[in-house]
Amino acid sequence: MVHPEYVEGCFGCKVGSLQLSTGDANSRVPSAKKWDNRLQAYRDTTAQGIEPRGTDWKSIKEARYVSDKVGKAYDAVNNTFKD
Repeated sequence: MVHPEYVEGCFGCKVGSLQLSTGDANSRVPSAKKWDNRLQAYRDTTAQGIEPRGTDWKSIKEARYVSDKVGKAYDAVNNTFKD
């Protein structure tokens, strides 16, 4: 039942007064576009034989940097170089 004004103790009135928000929870989840770009960069890197420690940008960039400096594909998981 809907009341013309707020009635203390009425569940319907309480629910009707709630304001929902994404809050901080949404700020930590990457957007689909960022996620797809990051995974594509990971795929491109592994296709070159380079193995980053993870799928995050820092790991991908680090593995690419080390590979470029040494001239061989770097395996960050095992900390070795591939021939």
